[in-house]
Amino acid sequence: MALVYHKLSDELQKQITEDKKNHYQNPYRCKDEDIIRRDMNHDIPNLWRPAFVRDIEKIMHLPYYNRYADKTQVFSFYNNDDITRRALHVQLVSRIARNIGSILGLNLDLIEAIALGHDIGHTPFGHAGERFLDELLQEETGRRFNHNVQSARVLDKLFARNISLQVLDGVLCHNGEFEQQEYRPQWDKTFDIHDKEVESCNVKGGKAIKELIPMTLEGCVVRICDMIAYIGKDRQDAITAKIIDREHEFSSEIIGAANASIINNLVVDIIENSYGKDYILLSKEAYADLKTAKDENYKVIYKNDEINSKYEDIIKPMFQDVYYALLEQLLKKDETSIIYKHHMNFIRNSLKYYKGIDYGKEEPNQIVVDYIASMTDDYFVELHKKLFPGSKYQIEYISYFE
Repeated sequence: MALVYHKLSDELQKQITEDKKNHYQNPYRCKDEDIIRRDMNHDIPNLWRPAFVRDIEKIMHLPYYNRYADKTQVFSFYNNDDITRRALHVQLVSRIARNIGSILGLNLDLIEAIALGHDIGHTPFGHAGERFLDELLQEETGRRFNHNVQSARVLDKLFARNISLQVLDGVLCHNGEFEQQEYRPQWDKTFDIHDKEVESCNVKGGKAIKELIPMTLEGCVVRICDMIAYIGKDRQDAITAKIIDREHEFSSEIIGAANASIINNLVVDIIENSYGKDYILLSKEAYADLKTAKDENYKVIYKNDEINSKYEDIIKPMFQDVYYALLEQLLKKDETSIIYKHHMNFIRNSLKYYKGIDYGKEEPNQIVVDYIASMTDDYFVELHKKLFPGSKYQIEYISYFE
C-alpha cells in the first residue's frame, strides 16, 4: 500500500498562523451560549463544567457507553484484541474530528460529545445486526431500525439525560454510509424539527436518512470523520483477519490506500477546502477517491462471502430466535422473565430521577429492539445459549493462533 502524505499549502498555513496570532474566532462555530436543551432550567453550565462538556460527561457515564468495548465493527468472529471494536472507533472519530475542528476554529467539546455518542445505539454484530433488527421490526410493525436513530433515542428517550439538541442532531445525522462532497449545515433547527426527522427515519428508513443534514459545522465534521475513521482501519483489520493480503492493491491514489495516509490526506483536503467557509468541502479529486475507497472496501471486505455466510447462516437465525422469545415474554407480562429483569427494570430504574418516557407503555416490538440493540456481542451469544440450550447455531471464533 503506497504511503503518500499531503500537507496544507504554504499560503493557507501562513494564513492560519496569522489568524491564531490575532486570536481569530470562527463566526460559524457553535458557541456554548447557543446550546439548546429540552429543559433549559437544568444543566446550567459553569466554569468547570461548560455547556457541551456536560453532554460529554453524561454520555461517558451512561451504562451503555461501557458496552462499546465488546461491540464489534466488521469482524465479529475473532478472539483477537488487535481487531477494532466500537470503543476504539468512536475514539478515532473524536480524535480525527477534533484535529479538523481545532484548525477550523470549531467547538471541540461539541465535536467530542457527538463523536462519543454517535454509535451508542448500535447493535451487536455490526451492520449485519443492524440489518437483521431492521428486517424483524419492519416485518412486525412496518417501522424501520437504523443505528443512528437508535443512538439518538438512547440519549434522548431511554436515559433522558437532557442532552442538547446540537448533540442529538449530530448523532442522528452522522450516518457514515452516505458520503457527500459538500456539507452545508441546516441552521436554526428546533426540537420540533428534530422529532419530525426522527419519526421520518422510523417510517422511511434509509430514504429519510439520506436527506438528513446536520445543524452545525461540528456535526458536519463528525459525519465525514466517521467515514475517515473506518475506511483505512477496516483495511488494517482485514489484513489482521487474513481476509486480504498486506500487499493488496487498492486504487485510491489521491488519498492513498493505507490507514495513515487516508486519515492525513483527507484531513488536509478538508482543511484546505473548508477553512473560513460556513460549510465543509472536499475537493472533487479527494471525494472521488473516497467513494472509490469505500466501494473497494465493499467489494473485498464487507461483501466477503466467508464473513457474510456466517452472518446469514448463524447470526440471522439467532436474532430471529431471540427477538421472538423476548417478544413472547413481554406480551405475557411475565415480570420474572429476562426482558423484565434485565432490561425493563434497568431502564425504569435509570429513569427514576429523570423526566423520561413511561417505558412500560412503549410498543412491545420497540422494547425488544431497544434491548437487543443495547447488547454486546458476547451478551447476545450468552442470552441465546440461555434461551435455547442445545441450539444448532454455534459460533466458532477464530483465535489469535490460527
